[in-house]
This record gives sequence, structure tokens and C-alpha cells, in this order.
Amino acid sequence: MLSKLNSVQREAASYLDGPLLVLAGAGSGKTRVITHKIAYLVEQCGYEARNIAAITFTNKAANEMRERVGTLMQGKNAKGLVVSTFHSLGMNILRKEAALLGYKPQFSIFDSSDNWKILGELTNSGDKQEIRDLQTQISNWKSAFVSPEKAAQIAENEEAKAHARIYSRYQETLRAYQAVDFDDLIHLPVVLFNEHPEALLRWQNRLRYLLIDEYQDTNDCQYQLTRLLAGSRAAFTAVGDDDQAIYAWRGASIENLHNLRNDYPSLRVVKLEQNYRSSQRILTVANHLINHNTKVFEKNLWSDHGIGDPVRIYAARDDEHEAESVVMKLMAHKFEHRTRFADYAILYRSNYLSRAFEEQLRAQRVPYIVSGGTSFFDKAEIKDITSYLRLIANSDDDPAFIRAITTPKRGIGNATLEKLGSYAGTRQISLFEAAFEAQVEQQLPPRQYEELMLFCNFINRIQERADKDPCGELLDELLRAINYETWLYDSHESRQAESKWKNVEDFIGWLKRKAEADEKSLIAMVQTIALINMLEGKDQEPDAVSLSTLHAAKGLEFPHVFIIGAEEDILPFRDSDEKGIEEERRLMYVGITRAERSLQISYCNRRKRGKDWLACEPSRFLEEMPQSELVYAGGHAEAVATVTKDEGMDKLARLKAMLNKPIVE
Repeated sequence: MLSKLNSVQREAASYLDGPLLVLAGAGSGKTRVITHKIAYLVEQCGYEARNIAAITFTNKAANEMRERVGTLMQGKNAKGLVVSTFHSLGMNILRKEAALLGYKPQFSIFDSSDNWKILGELTNSGDKQEIRDLQTQISNWKSAFVSPEKAAQIAENEEAKAHARIYSRYQETLRAYQAVDFDDLIHLPVVLFNEHPEALLRWQNRLRYLLIDEYQDTNDCQYQLTRLLAGSRAAFTAVGDDDQAIYAWRGASIENLHNLRNDYPSLRVVKLEQNYRSSQRILTVANHLINHNTKVFEKNLWSDHGIGDPVRIYAARDDEHEAESVVMKLMAHKFEHRTRFADYAILYRSNYLSRAFEEQLRAQRVPYIVSGGTSFFDKAEIKDITSYLRLIANSDDDPAFIRAITTPKRGIGNATLEKLGSYAGTRQISLFEAAFEAQVEQQLPPRQYEELMLFCNFINRIQERADKDPCGELLDELLRAINYETWLYDSHESRQAESKWKNVEDFIGWLKRKAEADEKSLIAMVQTIALINMLEGKDQEPDAVSLSTLHAAKGLEFPHVFIIGAEEDILPFRDSDEKGIEEERRLMYVGITRAERSLQISYCNRRKRGKDWLACEPSRFLEEMPQSELVYAGGHAEAVATVTKDEGMDKLARLKAMLNKPIVE
């Protein structure tokens, strides 16, 4: 079974004598090790698949792992295997143990737009930055196990005290709604296990072997959850790479990787250093750069893919010229080597840097996709409409109920919903069901109760027809009844309202066409939307150039990579302290190791900020690379273009002509 692995991968997959840390360098086949180890545990070591949990960070990584294990084991013995994100695992634990923490098993999970809404009402503020800062602060408090009471105690100024008060009210509101947010999905299982040893024992017996991917990205909360689950048995494999720890800004702690040695004195460390992705020259540049960081675990990536092309450093006159030259080189390279657009990626430190490149790509009619862009189904106006549809399909969907009854506003605010939520919690029923119970009428003011009944009866009427009447007819009736278009124009600036209403019209139009073509009812269409949401991104990737931040590119690979904006104050980010510089260096390292065959890094001599031109300084990381492996375009100091726009277009025309020339036998 393990014969397809190299000797070090084989050692990592077969080691079971205690806790194991696999230091997996970029492109070294870590997913392969994890999936083979799962198959090995089941087929060779007598483990039941349902007693194994592989935990990762993204749905995409979990899906890929699940598919690979399925292929390896061909469906046999894989029943019950847990392959999930930290958040999914936390949710499953909480659903099973909800009563111990005073929740009903069907508690609601609020996403960032749901808690944005609550915080907006609690602060009574329209200041988006203030709400965003509060979201981050509360998330950090939860990850660090700081309760609202403790937050109030440690507050050093009036603003911190105000934030602690809002945190307390926010928690009370969630509790009243019988809801949790994303951070609670990991925070609450740790609270549960610390307070209820019998629940911890149940889960330790259920999950007898743990495999944790991307260990360097765990925060304190995730670290504690895995420690508790592993228990004294310590049967786990942690897979990570300290050189790719780039998420400190969202609470990840590289120390978790280092602390494993202190927490588990018998820890075995296996290093995966053979890279299956990049040419040796790209790896030499990456190794040389990352060696400027302080290290706990030494590692040196190598490859047998050959020496490869030199890494090119390109100095552009300004940002417009940088975008122009990169797109020209990309197109010329594509025609010359007959590659696909999807073989190319343009990577950058911050989103704003992509604008000039998007303009150039559009001008040259080059297809592209932007990673991390907002999905159509994540737009607020689409979520507003789908909340009604979800509620019609399932009246026990509490987050949908809360969003629908408050958008557009209809005289029902937090106070009413909290009373309804508290009552539903004690009765262990949904908010919708609770609304029809006699005691709720006694607890609410007549006006609010009347509005509540109007809303619930309306949902019931649509629900009764949702399986029989034409989908298009019901959708039109729904939009008219809730008066959504008027509400948009009343609550947003007109251009923004127009854009949002256009999205709603497109969405409703698509639903009508699809329902008619597939002969589906409204209920069936709601299930289709839910599936699209879950499966989004699983369709075949289009043939398009990828534009992505360096953070979003982690875990991806491309034959040809352009890293742009390699300047001081951009990469590394301005005002980075010593620790911050090390993380920025790791970010550059992640960018370099995305490249398989060719890599170009560019910077500008000047950039436009507003109406002014600012002189730029090349990133210090360029000087930290091995100069013998680099080729500078037109000299390092002055930005001499190696290809002007006209020359580039001319070269492209010649290449196209050459490619279109008939082949003479």
C-alpha cells in the first residue's frame, strides 16, 4: 500500500509509536501522506474508519482529501471516516452535546453577515470600519478564551470598555436566539470538554486517531481542542510547515508547532523535503530567502525536476507600466509555448494592486478570475431573498427566520426576537413554531405580536402553495409582498440600490428559467440553491489567468507565476515589526513556491497615490535571494523596459502569424 511513497513519506505514513510531527515543505506531498496513512490505519492496523478524524482548514481541502481516500480504499471500510474542517467537527460535537451547554440540537449558526447585523444594531452605528473592528476584536477574544467579564476587567480605556459591553450584549443576543457564531464552533467544544469530562471521554473513545493538516495555522482554541481530543493516548499526526505560517493576523500561532515538543517529549519529527512541484532554481531562491528567518526546524527543499529557468526580476517605471509589461510577457509566453491561460498566475500582497492588471487583461481580452472575490450567492441582497426561500422550505431554519423577518424592517427588533428566542430555547423548538404558542402572545406588546403573526401567516400561505403553484408566479408574489425594491431604494444610495436590485432581478430570472426548464417547484429550487452554494467552485476551472493575493494562493500551484509589487511598504507591508517582517518573508516564500517552471518578480520605481507620484524602493527580500540565480531585466537601479508596448504587440503578431502558418509536409 505504501510502495508509491518515497522513503520519508513512507516513514511518516507508517509511524504509530507515539505523537508525530510531519514537517511538510511546499509541494512535498503532504496530502498524499495523510490519505495513505488513513488507508494504512484501516487496512493494515485494524482501526475502524469511524474512529479516525482528519481535520483541515477549508472545505476544498477536506473534499480533496475525502475523494483521494475514497479512491485509495475504493469505498471499502471507509464508512464513518471523519474528514472535516475544524468548524465542521466542532459543529458535530455541539449538535450531539448541545443539552450539556443549554442549547437545543438545532441551534442556529450565524455567519459574518448575521453577526454584522446584530453588532450594527447594538452599536447603533453605520460606521462599517467600527463594526469590522468589533467583529475582529470579539473573534480574537473568543480564540484567546477571554469572556465578556474578563474583557471588561482588562479594558484599558473607554473604547475597550465600550467594546466589552457590546461583546456582553452580543453574547446575550446569540444565547437568546439559541445561536452560535463561527468562533463558537471551536470555542464552545473546548468549554464543553473542560466542564464535562464525561463528554470528553465519549469523544476520545469515538476519535481514536487524529490527523491534523496545516498545523501551523491553528490558533490557541484549535490547539486546545486537538490536545483535549488526543488526551493521554496522544495518537495523532500533525502535519505543518513553519515556513508557510502566514495567518498570524487572524489568530494563528506558529508557536503551536514549536510547543508540540514541550507538550509531547516523545514527539517524533519527520521532514518531507523532496518537492514534486518546482524546478531546483526556484527552490534554491526560496530556501535562500527563508533562511533569513529564525528557525526551530531546519529544512531544505530539493527537486529532481531539473535546474529550470532563471528567476527574473523586472523593474517597471510605474504601476501602469508594470501591468502592461506583465500582461504582454504573459501573452507572448503563452503563444510561444502554446500553453493555457490557466497556467498563469499574477500574485500580489494586497487586493488594490490587482486593478491595473484587470484593466490590462480586459483591454487585451485575456480571460481571468480573481480569487477570493465575493460569490454571487454571498451578496447581501441575494442572501436576503434566499432567507425567505429557505424559510419557506424549512420553517425550523432559525437564521433564515431572523434575516427574513428583519429585512425589510417591519417593526420587529432585537427585544422582540430575544423574547421569542428565550421562549423557543426553553421549549426546544424553532422560532417559527414558538411564534404560534399562546404564551408568546402574552409576553409581547400587541403591535409587535401582530407584526409577527402577519409575517408567519404569510410564510405559511406561500409554503402551502410552494409544491403546487408555478415557481415564477410565487417568486413574483413574494417580491411584491415584501416590497423589497422600495426598501432597497429607501435604505441605500440610489446607484447602489439600482445595482442591488439588478442582482435580485438576475437571480429571480435565473430561478424562473431553471424551474421552468427542469419542471421544478419552488421547494425543489431552494434545494438546488443550497447545493449550488455547497458545491460552488467544484465545477471545472475555466481556462483563465488567476489573479490572487499571496494569502489566497496558499495551497495552489501554477506552471508560470508573476509576483508583482515587490516593494518596501507593500511586501513587506509597511510598519511591520521584527516578527511581522518574518511573516512577510514567509508570505514571499509562499508566493515563490507556487511556481512550477517559471517565476518573474516585479516592482515599480514609482507609484501613483492620489494625484502624487511616490518613489518606491525595491523589497529587501530581493537582496536576500541568491543573486547568481536571478536575472535582472534592464538593470536593477533604473527601470529600463526590455519590451515596449509596440515591440510586445509586434512580437505577438509575428508569433500568431507563425502559429497560423500551414505546416508543409
